[in-house]
Amino acid sequence: MQAKLSVVALSVVAAFALSACGEKEAPPAPVAAPVVPAAKPEIVVKLGHVAPMTGPQAHLGKDNESAAILAIEELNSQALEIGGAKVKFELLAEDDQADPKQGTIVAQKLVDAKVNGVVGHLNSGTTIPASKLYFDAGLPQVSPSATNPKYTQQGFTTAFRVMANDVQQGKVLGEFAAKQGVKTVAIVDDRTAYGQGLADEFRKSAEANGIKVVADEYTNDKATDFKAILTKIKSKKADLVFFGGMDAQGGPLAKQMKELGLKAKFLGGDGVCTPEFMKLGGPATEGQFCSLPGVPLEQLAKGPEFKSKFTAKFGYEIQLYAPNVYDAVMVIADSMKRANSVEPAKYLPEIGKTNMEGVSGKIEFDEFGDLKGGAISIYKYQGGTLAYVETLGGSPVAEAVAEVKDAAQAVAGAATAVGADAVKSGAEAVKTGAEAVKGAADTVKAAVEKK
Repeated sequence: MQAKLSVVALSVVAAFALSACGEKEAPPAPVAAPVVPAAKPEIVVKLGHVAPMTGPQAHLGKDNESAAILAIEELNSQALEIGGAKVKFELLAEDDQADPKQGTIVAQKLVDAKVNGVVGHLNSGTTIPASKLYFDAGLPQVSPSATNPKYTQQGFTTAFRVMANDVQQGKVLGEFAAKQGVKTVAIVDDRTAYGQGLADEFRKSAEANGIKVVADEYTNDKATDFKAILTKIKSKKADLVFFGGMDAQGGPLAKQMKELGLKAKFLGGDGVCTPEFMKLGGPATEGQFCSLPGVPLEQLAKGPEFKSKFTAKFGYEIQLYAPNVYDAVMVIADSMKRANSVEPAKYLPEIGKTNMEGVSGKIEFDEFGDLKGGAISIYKYQGGTLAYVETLGGSPVAEAVAEVKDAAQAVAGAATAVGADAVKSGAEAVKTGAEAVKGAADTVKAAVEKK
């Protein structure tokens, strides 16, 4: 009996043990996966760029395109977010060959590609007809170098430029010629919208400053032989030959002036203010003058750094409009950021409100899309380089600052003049100078508030 109970007990224990061994532990509660935020969408912003990449102005077109590439790369390195999306800028570059007809063809190509904005064109002759297509498509267009006034006088709300126009430049060039003692001038232009436009504005200013125009001649932007024109000019004995056009014609023209024995000086606008002009004109360019809208890069806060970056990346010196192209790209990007949208219709109104310090200087637009201020700098071809002479024109603020400087110099001069026998009169002079400084400073303040 006891044996049976033991067997039964063992069976019960075994059954209980088997039951316990077969019972599995409850699995641990699943750990919630970390919440990963949805990846932000990425959008491609296409910016069109147009300049002559073939033909006699190809060196200027390459210069412009390089600056646009530099600006695009810098924007992409910033990992910008606009409208809740990551933005990648892409450049769509086109060659208009400095030809108005080709300019409209590539403009339509960019419209069809649905670009978000356009930087260009280089020449006024291509910029003006293309601007109608961009306006009809509602595409913002910022030209870095088209200076003919007509561009912004068509009533197109899409048209802007980051450079002084021909009215501003022609006026300064006429005044400068008069300051040099010029009494008679022969005018030559290449019949393009830029060349003829600048020549017309120079003529107005020259005549207003008492200079007599003794010859009016014209050529075209493909010519290389100017001896017939210059022979006629030589007989007029002009003090100065003013050329409205680009360096591809200006250089040979200056060279042929020397070859024919013309004693007249040469003066031109931004189209000939280039290293290429000196290369083509050779020794004949020495001592001649040209102008560039704006202030020398070396005198601007961001100028030296930009010049260094550009040269390091591309391996050649800036030709002409590169700083303005870079700024044009940045104006568009800045407007997109402020509008928080890359859609042309949404960021276009912000372009007109631009207030930024660019590589080329202060950038603000008037109601027509023209750059406010419009300072013009004069350069002299000297020893194979462009030597800075002076800056004329500009904004009321700049003029007022100049007044402060002049007044301060008057104070310093008066203080120096004070001696033992002239303390009283010297003190009065200092007082007068100090009042002049205060008055000029008030002018600066008023100009700033007005702007």
